[in-house]
Amino acid sequence: MKLFLIFFTLMCVRDTESQFKQQDLEILECSEKNKEFMVGSNGDEAFYADFEKKKGVIMLPPFADPIGYPTKYEWAEANLPICQQNLQVLTEDFKDQPVPQDAPQSSIYPKQKMQLGSENMLICHSARFFPPPVTVRWTKNSVDVTEQSTVSRYYPNEDKTYNQFSHLPFTPQEGDVYTCTVEHDALETPDTKTWEVDVELPSVGPSVFCGVGLAVGLLGVATGTFFLVKGNRCN
Repeated sequence: MKLFLIFFTLMCVRDTESQFKQQDLEILECSEKNKEFMVGSNGDEAFYADFEKKKGVIMLPPFADPIGYPTKYEWAEANLPICQQNLQVLTEDFKDQPVPQDAPQSSIYPKQKMQLGSENMLICHSARFFPPPVTVRWTKNSVDVTEQSTVSRYYPNEDKTYNQFSHLPFTPQEGDVYTCTVEHDALETPDTKTWEVDVELPSVGPSVFCGVGLAVGLLGVATGTFFLVKGNRCN
């Protein structure tokens, strides 16, 4: 059984006059293989620790008010060993108790409108699962291409479940078939989603219909003109 330990701090401030609720969230997570630290505000990610590059990353847009987290990365690094120690203790204490589980709801789609020969990105979205982690494998025409993909951080939902995205860069060619396979403890069998490069040919139906309609209309005008001329001559 894989366990995932989460420490979080939630601060909620409400303005009684405007009924505006401000929510600030700070999460430190660790498992046997994964680790994550993030700071959020009102559902948006404001800061996270990049443990590979060993630095903190501010996610606020350029036009936002300047804000810094000068000691957050160092704090996250210092508290990860504590998280791991607590995880070992809790693993032993709760090893015989079932862990609540929610299976991921998976989907696959391109980031941009598909054009043959143009670079694009396939996204495999695993939504509302608990606990982490999920494992995502990619194939192209039945060949494993997982090493070419990247995986996002975990994004928490209000119901305590998580979202995660896996990205695969690709250049669509007609006939290519891609799959993403999601594995999770709550799934009895891996969930595989398929995406095919299918080029839609332009439909000739509307053009033919308009052409026939125009021809019939012109024929009607010609017929009416003929009878009008004949009638004038008779008079």
